[in-house]
Amino acid sequence: MQALAQSYMTGEGSGQLLYETIGHCFDRVAKKNSVNPALVVCHQDVRWTYGELKTHVDNFAAGLIALGIEPGDRVGIWGPNSYEWVLTQFATAKIGAIMVCVNPAYRLFELEYVLNKVECKAIVAAEKFKSSEYLAMLNTLAPEMADNEPGQLRAEKLPHLTTVIRMGDQQSPGMFNFDAVGELGGDSERQRLAELQAELRPDDAINIQFTSGTTGSPKGATLSHVNILNNAMTTAQGMAFTSDDSLCIPVPLYHCFGMVLGALACVSSGATMVFPNAAYDPISTLKAVQDERCTALHGVPTMFVNELDHPQFSDFDVSSLRTGVIAGAPCPEELMTRIIGDMHMDNVLIGYGQTELSPINHMTLPNDSFENRTQTVGRPIPYIEVKIVDENDRVVPICEQGEICTRGYSVMKGYWNDAEKTAETIVDGWLHSGDLGTMNEHGYVRITGRIKDMVIRGGENIYPREIEEYLYTHPNISEVQVFGVEDERMGEEVCAWIQLKNGEAMTEDDVRTFCRGQISHFKIPRYVRFVTEYPMTVTGKIRKVEMREMMAKELYA
Repeated sequence: MQALAQSYMTGEGSGQLLYETIGHCFDRVAKKNSVNPALVVCHQDVRWTYGELKTHVDNFAAGLIALGIEPGDRVGIWGPNSYEWVLTQFATAKIGAIMVCVNPAYRLFELEYVLNKVECKAIVAAEKFKSSEYLAMLNTLAPEMADNEPGQLRAEKLPHLTTVIRMGDQQSPGMFNFDAVGELGGDSERQRLAELQAELRPDDAINIQFTSGTTGSPKGATLSHVNILNNAMTTAQGMAFTSDDSLCIPVPLYHCFGMVLGALACVSSGATMVFPNAAYDPISTLKAVQDERCTALHGVPTMFVNELDHPQFSDFDVSSLRTGVIAGAPCPEELMTRIIGDMHMDNVLIGYGQTELSPINHMTLPNDSFENRTQTVGRPIPYIEVKIVDENDRVVPICEQGEICTRGYSVMKGYWNDAEKTAETIVDGWLHSGDLGTMNEHGYVRITGRIKDMVIRGGENIYPREIEEYLYTHPNISEVQVFGVEDERMGEEVCAWIQLKNGEAMTEDDVRTFCRGQISHFKIPRYVRFVTEYPMTVTGKIRKVEMREMMAKELYA
């Protein structure tokens, strides 16, 4: 391999990208693998072959056409993982409707904002889950539903929403039942469904994924068939998937990790999707791996920590595993070692990217060295360009830190109805990530932090990831998150929230003593807190913004 002269690399690939719609790909794979298991949803007792899944998808797609859903219409999906979610994903793709993934954790203000932002015409919603009363919230925003016939909603607060489709068997005023929609399509709707397969284009928008909105209002990343289908295929190829594989998907479908790297990656290769529960739970995940003999398992690092550290971990046989993807947050070296050793995932991959990239632009591969697999996020995926630039947008030398930028098929079409934010993020075709990293001479990238996460203490630039990696080497520490808190004298001080391994104990002074002489004095945490959990988004990403707010109240209230 020729060494790079600067921090720029194009991912090498063989063959062609897929230039087809998701519906065309789905039909092609379902026909070839009609008797192969396609979908297992453990908590709903669903077990369908690809032939059966295609029948259910086509029925629901024809039903949506009967309800007046047309290509380009936005259809929201709101709820935890379920078979209804999967059917909605592929049915909307087949008719050219744009599926809008609504965060299951959203409450009234957020729900009203996103539905109106993208002008949702219809929404498919669960009844409730845990503390989320989905239908009750919809009725609060649209009380007119009680007096409207299903499909005829005219709500003051949600002026574009006409149709609500509820999951479950109970009847709700003004709403269609999910399973009943699958029975609405007749011959004309099925004829229209067939016609649409020739009319839809691979570059059409097909999905809107809202970013977490940790700063400002959530933004709707708009993705095409080509965007997510090829990202899914690349991930499946990286895991060497065939129709003999089965993937355990405990990550949420509402996010690209579950929907693209999970469900769509399986469909692109004819593999089996296995959903262990409505939302993540370590025991149901381990049980699904054992009972379904899953060959792959996805998760963010925290999920793998919860599984490995669970007292019942050794009760489950997970020896069928060989691969999977770790994404959503950096994976410490010690954790990677345990995943490979204790979970038999010798071919586990690290995926890195963001929603706006469909979602990954870097990936490690099984034949990468252990160092590259544990200390980097790999190299650019096939057909993707990556460069690392300074504050003047100039490519930096090898191993010099800068912002990671990406250009290629996976870059989103833009933020829905937000030209200004789109122009700020995509410049000359390059998507600016806001992430900091370095690239070595062979193209392997290390993530060193986020521009907005950088702590500036007394004029010193401090990258939390560097401190976190050091603290992870302490044998008592299971998880650690480092961030900056406001300080009148220094500008900012370093704070560490630490989660200890079961049965272990430490003091704040123990942490500082462990740091002294090992990392620069200004990097040693001024504040240390021991916690049992972190505030997280529904996708498993730790919310440092919320942690900063909590510390500010504690320190300066």
